Amino acid sequence: MSPDFANVENARSKMIEQQIRPWNVLDPNVLNLLSELPREHFVPRSHRHLAFVDMELPLPHGQVMLAPKVEARLLQELSLLPSDRVLEIGAGSGYMAALMARQAAEVLTVEKYESLAIMARESLSAEGISNAEVLQANGLAEDSRWSRSMFDVIALSGAVEKIPEHLLRQLNPGGRMVAIVGTAPVMQAVLVERIKSAGSSTADSLRQSVLFETVTKPLEDAQKISHFKF
Repeated sequence: MSPDFANVENARSKMIEQQIRPWNVLDPNVLNLLSELPREHFVPRSHRHLAFVDMELPLPHGQVMLAPKVEARLLQELSLLPSDRVLEIGAGSGYMAALMARQAAEVLTVEKYESLAIMARESLSAEGISNAEVLQANGLAEDSRWSRSMFDVIALSGAVEKIPEHLLRQLNPGGRMVAIVGTAPVMQAVLVERIKSAGSSTADSLRQSVLFETVTKPLEDAQKISHFKF
């Protein structure tokens, strides 16, 4: 084992034990995945030495990678199943899509910026992840490439003032969505679940739970979209 490899693995272990576990991320499947999937391979080379630090990391076009503990907590709350079909808005570097693809059947991730879409695509390919597709487009817009489809899981990897209505309509019964909602300095990570009403084969309802408070960069064009009020 080379010294560099040992240092990286030590830093990864400390990230999990000192940042992620204390944030109530205890699902062994999630912890094993964080240990196995090399986060540093999705971090821009100029910031790779910070891959395991408890902070957001800058990406091109003023975008960011979420802090490791935030990624981990959101992943845990989604309770992904091997049969799940996932939509992600905001691919960034592709790391969150990679995590979800390792647990779900398929992931469609949409990224506004071409250079980030290319970065995500290349990183996913380098890790041998073939069940994640990256589209370059405005993920908050209604686009026939994804807005006419239904998903078991939707993840917004950036903040929105309120959750867009059309995305909520795309959740299957039993579906889950995570998003960071609000305006700085007051934002909350939330879990939205589509619950099928008892005794009905068609009617269902949406239930929103607050997970934790945080602040992150808004998704581009988030203020131009119609929203749902709970």
